[in-house]
Amino acid sequence: MLIKSQFKPVWWCRNRHLQTIIPALFRKINAPKLKRERLPTEDGDFLDLDFCGEGCQPLVILLHGLTGSSQSGYILGLQASLLEQGLRSVALNFRGCSGGFNQTSRCYHSGETGDIDFLYRTLRAREPNTLMAAVGFSVGGNVLLKWLGEQGNAVSLFAATAVSVPLELGKCATQLDDGFSKIYRKRLIRELKEYIALKYKHLVSIGKQEDAEIIKQIGCLDKVRSFWQYDQQVIAHLYDFSSAEDYYQRSSSRQFLKSIKIPTLLIQSLDDPFMTEDIIPDCHELSDSVVLELTQAGGHVGFVEGKGVFKFSYWLDQRIPEFLKQQLKEKVS
Repeated sequence: MLIKSQFKPVWWCRNRHLQTIIPALFRKINAPKLKRERLPTEDGDFLDLDFCGEGCQPLVILLHGLTGSSQSGYILGLQASLLEQGLRSVALNFRGCSGGFNQTSRCYHSGETGDIDFLYRTLRAREPNTLMAAVGFSVGGNVLLKWLGEQGNAVSLFAATAVSVPLELGKCATQLDDGFSKIYRKRLIRELKEYIALKYKHLVSIGKQEDAEIIKQIGCLDKVRSFWQYDQQVIAHLYDFSSAEDYYQRSSSRQFLKSIKIPTLLIQSLDDPFMTEDIIPDCHELSDSVVLELTQAGGHVGFVEGKGVFKFSYWLDQRIPEFLKQQLKEKVS
């Protein structure tokens, strides 16, 4: 189902790049109190989790975007908002994103759903009767939608929300090669390349020679300038993909939307500089459980609203809890 959004950008921040950049670089958060847990994984590694809230209230799993973390402004802002609404949350740091390096050659990518599934199963075993939901941003949204489509009725969540999702990875990778969007690509690629180099040194330092050799076999990344090149040389090498194209085809979440059984809100901005309008799915591609909310503006995980220079807020902090509370009310009624 397609619904019309009520989001209206603040007058001085209508440009899609301003909407994207200002929250990412200048947002200030009164961070809520967090409790970190290091969760050992079945492959001898770990996941770092940041919990917010206590008690037995419903629990919301949060997934950040590429090169982000639980410390990203959109994650901390949402955790604070959820806490005000009486909802607990737990932010998953994808491997290597929590401020340190993980212990194997494994990283994360846009289609890696094993870790979210492991986290969900762990939480469900701990709290079998707790009502749970999940929210993903950007790459985290792609991971979430793909996982929901893979699982169908095998997971018990009362709702899910995905924001600014690169529904077709190949088209989004190509879009970042165009115009001003190259600025975002340059920064992201630089951070990813630096991470790979530092991770190799870390694995050597802790005596993980076999894993370090896997990273070493990636080769020199100095000439890598695009996501197509990076995903061909790094992701296809580290995972079971024959090429970047194979990775994009198998991992893009658009093809999984029809299989989602959980009430899900998908928020996409038509001016997102990371994407093109042709990645927006038609209504027939959505399951009966998926609501697509399109905005004319908002940039990429931006959505700055308000009425003045000093009177603005971040719409997602209101819209996401609103949807979750609505679905929660329907669940318990």
